[in-house]
Amino acid sequence: MSKNASKTPGYWFGEQAVPLPARALSRLYGALVALRLRLYRKGWLRSQRLPAPVVVVGNVSVGGTGKTPLTIALVQRLRQAGFKPGVASRGYGRRDPKQARWVDAATAPADGGDEPVLIARQTGLRVRVDRDRNAAARELIAAGCDVIVCDDGLQHYRLQRDIEIEVIDGQRRYGNGRLLPAGPLREPPERGRDCDFRVVNGGEAGFGEWPMRLHSEGALPLRGGRPRPLSSFAGQRVHAIAGIGNPQRFFDMLRGYGIGVVPHAFGDHHVYAEADFSFGSELPVLMTEKDAVKCAAFADDWFYSVPVSAQLPEAFWVALLDRLSVLARPAAAD
Repeated sequence: MSKNASKTPGYWFGEQAVPLPARALSRLYGALVALRLRLYRKGWLRSQRLPAPVVVVGNVSVGGTGKTPLTIALVQRLRQAGFKPGVASRGYGRRDPKQARWVDAATAPADGGDEPVLIARQTGLRVRVDRDRNAAARELIAAGCDVIVCDDGLQHYRLQRDIEIEVIDGQRRYGNGRLLPAGPLREPPERGRDCDFRVVNGGEAGFGEWPMRLHSEGALPLRGGRPRPLSSFAGQRVHAIAGIGNPQRFFDMLRGYGIGVVPHAFGDHHVYAEADFSFGSELPVLMTEKDAVKCAAFADDWFYSVPVSAQLPEAFWVALLDRLSVLARPAAAD
C-alpha cells in the first residue's frame, strides 16, 4: 500500500476500542450537529428554496460510497426523461476553492475538482462548482437547467432540497455507528432514515433500501487506443491505483476478474505526480476514472482507466421519476 494512503482509524470499521479522547470529542461534535440541525428546523438559521427541484446525492458517513457514479447515472436518466439537469458541486480539492466556475470536459482537475470534471466528461451537462451551493444552483437555473442535482451536500442545509438520496457502502455500512472522530459518521444513523431514497452500493440491501452495483467491462488506455476487456488481464499482475474513499472496493473488483493486484491506495482526491508511479516494476497500471483524469499528463502506454457504471433496479428509476414529476415537468413536455 502507498505511504500516501489516507489512514482510517482501525476502530471506525473494526472491533478495536475507541480511545477516550475520541469519544469525548464525538459527544461534543454530536451536540453541535444536533444544535445546528435544530436551528435550521426552527428557522433561526435560514435556508433557501429555489424555483427548480433540487435532488441531493449524499451520505451520512465519511469517505467514498459511490455518490459520483450514481450522480452520473441519475443525470443521464433525467436527460433521457426530457429534463435539463445541471450538477452543483463544491469541487473538493480545487487549487482555488474560493473561485466559482463552470466545469466542462476540458477543465483541468486542479481547477474544477476531480469529481466535477469526471461528471462533465461523462455527461456533457452543465456543471457548476462553488463553495456556496446555493449560488451554484442559481447559476445553473439561469443557464436553463430545470432540475438541480447536488453531488454530495446532504449536510448543506442552507440549500433546501426536494429529494434526498443517501448512498451507503454496503460492506462497511456505518462502521461502529459513532460520530466523528470516534467513528465515521457525520450525522447519526437515523438521519439516513429521513432520506427519500437509500441506495446501498454492494453488499446486501435491507428493507426500504435500493441495491446498486458498480459494473465495469473494460479498461481504457489513457493515451488513446482500443479498450481492453478486464478479463484480458486475468492471470497477470498489475499495479492498481485508487485514490478514493474506499480503495479496497476497487482492488476487490479487479481481483474478481482473476487479476493479480499490487495495490496502491492513496488519499481521497490525491494530487498525483509522476514520482507516485515509480514502482520499480513495469506492469500495467489500472486506476479508477477519478484518478485517471489527473494522470493524463504523464501517462504512458501501460496506463489504463477502469470506468464503472451504476446499475440499479428499474423500479428505483420509476419511483424517483414519479416523485420528481410531481415537482416539475420535463422540458420536452412543454
